Formats: sequence, structure tokens, C-alpha cells
Amino acid sequence: MTVMDITIHTSFLPHDDPDASLAFYRDALGFEVRSDFGQGKMRWITVGPVGQPDTSILLAPPAADPGVTEDERRTIAEMMAKGTYGWILLATRDLDGTFEKVQASDAEVVQEPTEQPYGIRDCAFRDPAGNLVRIQELR
Repeated sequence: MTVMDITIHTSFLPHDDPDASLAFYRDALGFEVRSDFGQGKMRWITVGPVGQPDTSILLAPPAADPGVTEDERRTIAEMMAKGTYGWILLATRDLDGTFEKVQASDAEVVQEPTEQPYGIRDCAFRDPAGNLVRIQELR
């Protein structure tokens, strides 16, 4: 059996307000901006954790693909508005400190730090596009 050498390089999350999303990921979460291309709402922004250059999140306009139909665009917009379209799970060793910093940014709190019955302690926010951002504590 051959072992594969695969890593997660970039994950995708949609945005509908690039400046608000940039402020959340850069200012509230402390991610560095790696690239920012486009203009207006049609911007592709790559952010990632400082000191981890091989792991990134691409914040992109969700319906920019020319293969997306108008019905699909409406569905995507509705799901984003409900907060059911995108989500990501992050991790930190200092959950309480991270929660306080993100909460201070006026981000929408979904769940305060909580010990889950399945053995994980985590919290959750919604980013400006409605994406669920869960942050779990590394132990």
C-alpha cells in the first residue's frame, strides 16, 4: 500500500461583502491577507493563519462561476442569508481568549465556549456572509 502525501492547501468560503469578510478574518481572527484580487463585490481574497503559509481560506463571490444558473444564484443567496451555505472548523489552544477577541469585534455569537457531550470544548460565530465558524479548543 502506498501512503499518499496530501495536505489541505485552501478551503473555500463565500462572501457577499468582501470588506466586511476581510475585516472579520483579518481583524477579528488575526489571519494574514495573502492576496486580494478583483474589485467591488467580485473579489477573491485569500487569508490564512500567521505562520502557516501552506493553509489558506479563499473568500470568494459565491455565484461568480458562469455555470451557475439564476435559480442556483437565488438558492445560494437564500442559504447564505440563513447561514446554511458554508462553514469551517478552526482550532486554538486558547479558546476563551480567542472567543473574547472575536466577540469584541461585534461578530455574531452563535454559541459561547461550551463543553460538548462528545468531548470537545468549542464556540461558534457567524461571519459577515453568514458562514458558521466553529472554533474548538486544542487540548
